[in-house]
Amino acid sequence: MTISARIEQKLTAALTPSRLVINDDSARHQGHGGHHPEGESHFHLTVVSALFEGQSRVERHRMVYDILAEELAGRVHAIGLRTLTPAEDV
Repeated sequence: MTISARIEQKLTAALTPSRLVINDDSARHQGHGGHHPEGESHFHLTVVSALFEGQSRVERHRMVYDILAEELAGRVHAIGLRTLTPAEDV
């Protein structure tokens, strides 16, 4: 299973997002720290979930980082996040 697929599977199971966009930005980081020639080392995620209601941006990001702790401890070097509630996703 690819890292992108694992990210999708884990976030879908934990956050039941109404929208989830996973962009692999690894190619843009060639020659930079943490880049892997095989890709899947740098991502940008947009996650829209009702579970973010009442949470600060920092708390939302911590939720995602906790869910993806295994990936972040391995090949994933960086994740950019945009975390929204359904009401904020306009």
